[in-house]
Amino acid sequence: MSLKDIKGKIKSVQRTRKVTKAMEAVSAVKMRKSQTRAIHGRPYAKASVSVLKQLTSSLGAVNHPLTTERDMKRVAMIVVTSDKGLCGILNTNILKTCDKKIHHEFVPAGLEKKDVDIFAFGRKSSEHYKRHGFTVVQTFENVSDDVVVSDIQSIADQVSAAFIAGTYDRIYVAYTNFKSTFEQSPVIHQLLPLDVAVLNEVVQGIIPEKGSGAAVSEEKESPKFYTIEPSPEEVLKTLIPKLVGVVVYHGLLESKASEHSARMVAMKNASDKSKDLSKALNQQFNKARQSVITREISEIVGGIEAMATS
Repeated sequence: MSLKDIKGKIKSVQRTRKVTKAMEAVSAVKMRKSQTRAIHGRPYAKASVSVLKQLTSSLGAVNHPLTTERDMKRVAMIVVTSDKGLCGILNTNILKTCDKKIHHEFVPAGLEKKDVDIFAFGRKSSEHYKRHGFTVVQTFENVSDDVVVSDIQSIADQVSAAFIAGTYDRIYVAYTNFKSTFEQSPVIHQLLPLDVAVLNEVVQGIIPEKGSGAAVSEEKESPKFYTIEPSPEEVLKTLIPKLVGVVVYHGLLESKASEHSARMVAMKNASDKSKDLSKALNQQFNKARQSVITREISEIVGGIEAMATS
């Protein structure tokens, strides 16, 4: 390889490193923002679950259509992935977890592909399930990091209505839970019929295990008793549909934080690799240049000796 080619490669690697460093910085900011939004929404979610626990010890005793247990004949899955790549194995992990649940739980229960509908958040999940022959009912692409609860609530109301109508007997939500900057875990929760234990698990998972978010102080204990007006039944009728939206909303926020974190780590690794490659190319360039200089000196010395002998 000529000196010109090596020098061109060095400049190309340096330009690439500038891009990856910029993407790393952007992803770091977005990750903190998404996790902060999730943490700030935790008091509402925790208080809602606390009220639910005080009103009833078991959702099975609640006369509400979103808590009705039925034999599993048709299910829907809300799968949250990213629209773009460059985030390591983040999307692969959550899709593998969903596929494992389908093959290990749904198929043994007698369900086929036509009995499993997908609501895809992100282009990656939509493309994956369309490619494997599943019905993708709806795809939500380019979802903003600044998504608000009201936007998600409309989607939650849509799947809730389908559950009440008997279209689905189970509805699951699958997303990547943010544990720390270097650790994200794929999780699948049963969204409907609603379960207090699942709600509590979602709320507990909002606080990351490590990092600055883990240092957030716990909120004060909720009251042990409530004065309910007009009646517990009316409160539950309003509260339970809201909690469905809360689970989907926090699943989306956790996935956003995980996506940006995974992309930040991937871009950092790419920057480190490009730095190593640049160093190796510089060494190769110096060796090649030294060889050229040595050859030229040898030619000059040889020429001088030839002239002296003649």
